[in-house]
Amino acid sequence: MHRFLQAINKQVLVLDGAMGTMLQERGLAPGASPEGMNLEQPQVVEAVHREYVAAGADIIVTNTFGGNRPKLANYGLEEQVREINIAGVEICRRAAGEQTFIAASVGPTGRFLEPVGDASFDEMFEIYTEQISALAEAGSDLITFETFLDIRELRVAIIAAKAVCDLPLMALMTFDDAGRTVLGTPPEAAAVTLGALGVDVIGSNCGLGIEGIFEILEKMRSVTNLPLIAQANAGLPELRDGVTVFPGTPEEMTAYHQRLIELGVRVIGGCCGTTPAHIEAMQSALTAFDQQWQAPTRRCFLSSRTQVVEVGGDAACAVIGERINPTGKKGYSAELREGKTAYIRREAQQQVAAGADLLDVNCGTPGVDEPVALEGAVFAISGVTGTPLVLDSSSPEALERGLKAADGKVLINSVSGEEKSLAAILPLAKKYGAAIIGLALDGAGIPETANDRLQVARTILDRALALDIPREDVVIDCLTLTVSAEQKRSAETLQALRLVRDELGLATVLGVSNISFGLPSRPVLSAAFFTMALEAGLKAAIINPKDERMMDALRAVKVLLGQDLRAEKYIAHYGQQVAAPAPSAAADDQPLTIRELLAKAIIEGDRDVVASLVDQALNEGLEPLQISNEGLLPGLEEVGRRFGKNQIFLPQVMMSAETMQTGFNRLKEEIHGQQMESLGKVLMATVEGDIHDIGKNIVCTLLENHGFEVIDMGKNVPAARIIERAKAEQVDAVGLSALMTTTLEQMQVTIDALREAGVKVFTMVGGAVVTENYAAEIGADLYAADALEAVAKIKGLLLKDR
Repeated sequence: MHRFLQAINKQVLVLDGAMGTMLQERGLAPGASPEGMNLEQPQVVEAVHREYVAAGADIIVTNTFGGNRPKLANYGLEEQVREINIAGVEICRRAAGEQTFIAASVGPTGRFLEPVGDASFDEMFEIYTEQISALAEAGSDLITFETFLDIRELRVAIIAAKAVCDLPLMALMTFDDAGRTVLGTPPEAAAVTLGALGVDVIGSNCGLGIEGIFEILEKMRSVTNLPLIAQANAGLPELRDGVTVFPGTPEEMTAYHQRLIELGVRVIGGCCGTTPAHIEAMQSALTAFDQQWQAPTRRCFLSSRTQVVEVGGDAACAVIGERINPTGKKGYSAELREGKTAYIRREAQQQVAAGADLLDVNCGTPGVDEPVALEGAVFAISGVTGTPLVLDSSSPEALERGLKAADGKVLINSVSGEEKSLAAILPLAKKYGAAIIGLALDGAGIPETANDRLQVARTILDRALALDIPREDVVIDCLTLTVSAEQKRSAETLQALRLVRDELGLATVLGVSNISFGLPSRPVLSAAFFTMALEAGLKAAIINPKDERMMDALRAVKVLLGQDLRAEKYIAHYGQQVAAPAPSAAADDQPLTIRELLAKAIIEGDRDVVASLVDQALNEGLEPLQISNEGLLPGLEEVGRRFGKNQIFLPQVMMSAETMQTGFNRLKEEIHGQQMESLGKVLMATVEGDIHDIGKNIVCTLLENHGFEVIDMGKNVPAARIIERAKAEQVDAVGLSALMTTTLEQMQVTIDALREAGVKVFTMVGGAVVTENYAAEIGADLYAADALEAVAKIKGLLLKDR
């Protein structure tokens, strides 16, 4: 075991505090690269590290947070990735001494992966491989992934790290005060996804003070047995006498020590606003507490970007929707060959509405490029629902493409006991952090007896354990055989369920409806068998959740087995059915108008059809302005409503915005390049010294889609340039973004400069570190917590002014 892992088992380690603000105090100029100081002023960086070591830090973090190629390109340093990262570790080593651990800092690139952004998995993998290889080569003790906002990007970074080194890994995400990342990931989903990838410590940094971080870690603990790390800000930023300060005192940073230790936090550090004084107080306060801990029992969870589902253990049987499968579905097969995803999106939504906990995704049919199709299916489903996925393919190439596209921890369907299958599929599960369905068959076919199926299951389990795939992540399919052909073997299947549960302690899954194939009134037989399988311990069922007879059986058995406490879910579903009037079939069958179809395409992010719908609307005689105002924009407004209620999240919003843009582009062709009526002119910029523009770019996209003319000045923009452009363009509003605490003050500088120059515009500010109180203190007219709030507020203000 690595000495770092031995150390956190024995005691809580203290990690150092903020680096950026310390470097600023020592001469880092606004707009300059902090990482560049590793080469240009190494003695300054080393002095900061030495202060933290002297304060008692057990771990010091390298000055390499932005040391990846895309971030360094903002400063013209992209060809010095290796030198900057190696220097960062060497500087730390000189300051650390023998006992202090060196954690190599790795941060986000500032780009989104497709389909939300334009970066591919493979491109992002190469970016992180380059940086982490240098950090490992230089002699880091561990890697710490900090301040990640996108679970997919963090997932790629971890996979890259596993490919190039065997160092311990800590993975931290940044959450807002609503308990989600910018892209909608809650702590539970983050913890499940990160834990599956084999990291050693998980947690959260930045964005919140110690109370908020504690609440995040409590949620993580509910789904993980891993050690945790807490790296809070020293409170939330305030403006005092024109200076941005973090109000949290060293003593306040220790207030949660006991609760953090009891929760299983094994590393405590500081983020924005923390200083050596904070670290010294945190280290000193630890001596008063018993620091021993016992990891809780591991359980199996699957995840998407936004949701978590437990499989096995004490959890009720999970429903795996079976309908996204081309077998016997000519329409779906035809769409796959055409590269379309309308059926996939529709079935995903309908199955989830009917009660599916997980969605099985199969794209294997003749004439289809299955790897490409499975990737597209994963992207399409992720755009319309947050339900975790089951990737169903016998092709390792297709599975790997789908695993790269996934947002979270998926279930692979499947691996058998054949050597070829074991050798091809299990390494994919290990590399990409997936659970597996093991088919209880081998080269000799399906065993006749339950005991023989148990032995195949044991073989699969042993091979999985040999690759360090956790026992809980192996789910055995005991195989459902049709009773019309082999009537006696259904009893063997039920016995196999019990044996796998009792002898191996594993969860089981069945394709339940196979039992009735070839017989009349199939739902009658399937539902009866399902009930028997549930009593035998079945933990996941591949069924059609739209088959009400099957769902009736499941809801009833959950009550009878005590899995639906107080029959609450049963009552919620059936309690009002007698009194409720029957739905009108005519209303359900009423075709949607073209305006409703346009709105639906925007809501579902259906870029495949929106242009053709615009053509249809034009053919029906609608004017371009009608199509925009009565079809497209109502769809985007509904997206905003759902986003505000946490029914959808930023990736879905971005897909809807891109669909909107596709529709607008078609309209622009029709009006021959003429400008549609503008709601106002807005200048957007990330302030000087800040190279982060993800949030600002999203606001720009949504403003354009709502009818505003947007002037995007990019990132790291000085106040003088903003004033010059605002005057020249005669803009109505200026929006300013900042993600770094070290650049917050540039917001006030810019707003003050606009006023002094006599530029009469509305000002709006936002960004991860900006609060509503801070916005008011610096005199901004508007504050927006997210992109859709920004659009709504600026729209309301400009229209009211008119």
